[in-house]
Order: sequence, then structure tokens, then C-alpha cells
Amino acid sequence: MNVVIKVNDEVKQKMIEYYKDKMRDKKIPYVVFQAKDEDTVITMYESGKVMFQGVSADVDAAMWGTFLSNTKEEKEKEQEIERDSIHHNCSSVGSDEVGTGDYFGPIVVTATYVSKDNVKYLEDLGIRDSKKLTDDFILKVTPELIKKIPYRSLILTNKEYNEKYSKDINMNKIKAIMHNKVLYQIMQDLKPEVDYIIVDEFAREARYYDYIKDVPNIQRGITFVQKAEDKNLAVGAASIISRYIFLKEFDKLCDEVGLPLPKGAGPEVDKVGEELVNKYGEEKLKEVAKYNFKNTQRILKTLIF
Repeated sequence: MNVVIKVNDEVKQKMIEYYKDKMRDKKIPYVVFQAKDEDTVITMYESGKVMFQGVSADVDAAMWGTFLSNTKEEKEKEQEIERDSIHHNCSSVGSDEVGTGDYFGPIVVTATYVSKDNVKYLEDLGIRDSKKLTDDFILKVTPELIKKIPYRSLILTNKEYNEKYSKDINMNKIKAIMHNKVLYQIMQDLKPEVDYIIVDEFAREARYYDYIKDVPNIQRGITFVQKAEDKNLAVGAASIISRYIFLKEFDKLCDEVGLPLPKGAGPEVDKVGEELVNKYGEEKLKEVAKYNFKNTQRILKTLIF
């Protein structure tokens, strides 16, 4: 499996520091470094792109996420792409997920239906990809959003995730099954007339349908779009609602364990993970964390040594 993300200068430096003891000696043109972390090879290019190669590439990449620079020029370019997209000014159903890169907290997938009549409303509300909005904005705007926009959401706790994840069921398969379920549900419940049913292309179409081939009810007619959350308002709204639910569930989890759990999967997560295991034992970690993430090995190794 190959996964490519783009990082800014701040994250570049964090990655260089993090992988410094695992870097390979060989020099490669246009490459800042190449490192091997267990079964994953990480290659950072001068352009800011980072490639993860290996069985756990998706998990390792999720630790760092996609960090794009936020210049005025890029914002204007993104807005132009949004306006010009054929998937923007239309009636559509779209789905998006959050939580797949967070060690703590659930995975949430949401599908929304946005009619063409509601496009202007969502534009005025400032709806776009949740990764480009602050949590404060999302917490403020979502209660208004869900009054007007029909949606269906699915929450997968980390206990359920750990029970499902295996050699044959990876993160992308779990995502595909969840996306299919909310899309099928909203299409069956509302029977909306839509121009498109859109999913952000986290997997190629053939692979996506291969992931869900054993599911009893399959939603067909999906259009797979790269960076769909920036081009389609149904996907953008789904992203925001998913994030809102994730934040609410995350707060409940923090209250449950009595610790301020960090989001993401960076080094700060390991410190709190160690506190959590000291307080409750390893079994609690299997309930509240994505156990296959590399953080688990670091947390337990920290305790041993």
C-alpha cells in the first residue's frame, strides 16, 4: 500500500526529528530523507510530499495527516476550484468521515443530502471541509446546519474498531463499509432526486466495491471525486457534521477516563496513553484507542523500559 500526504515546514521538522534514528544512509535526488519504521518505508521529498509504503502505510500516514499551507493565494485558488466544479451547484448526496487519524476517539461517517436550492445557504454559512475550519466554528454552526440539511451518521467506537480490524479488514475497508451504510440509508429513507452521489476518493472505484462486496445492501451509482470535500457541498457538510459528532463523543471519552486526551496520533498522545495504562491497565487502552496504531507499541514499550 502506498499513501502520499503533503506537509508544511513545521510538520517537516517534526517528522525529521521523529524519524532521525530510523533514517537510511543512502542519498536520493530531491529527497530530504528516507526512513524505515518497522514494516513502513517513509520518503520525504523536497516538495513537501511524503510517501508511506508498506502494509501499515495508511496508519503511519494518519499519524501526521494532510497539512497544506494556508496562503492567501491557495485559499483563492481553492475557492475558484469550488465555484467551477461541476459537483458544486447541483443536488447531491455526499459522505465523509473523521477520526481515522486519531488514536483516541471514534470513527464517524456522515452522509448528507443537499438540494440545489440549499447551495447558496451553505455557501453563506461558510461550509467546506472540516479540516479547514476551527472546532469552535464547527460547534457553533452545526446545530443550525442540521436543522436544514438531512443527514445520516454512523459512529464506530474504538472497541468496535479493534474487534473488526485484522489482516483482512484494514482501515479503508472499514471506511468503505461505513460510507456504504450511511449512503444506502439516506438514499432509501429520503429517495432524493440527485445529480450525483459523491464520495471522496480514498480508494479507487473497483477497490471500493471490492471492499463491500459481501455487504447485503450496496449503494451503486457513486461518483468518486478527489478532494471532494472542497468541490461538493454535500461532502463538505458531511465532513462538518462528522467532526461535530466526533468532538462531542471525544469530550464524553475524556470525562469517562478522567484525562485530557489529545487528538491526532502524534508524540503527545503517547504520554497520555502511558498515564491511561498506569491508571486503568492495558485492557482500557483496547477500549478507547485504535490498538493497531504504532502509538500502542510506543506506549507499552515506554512502560516496560
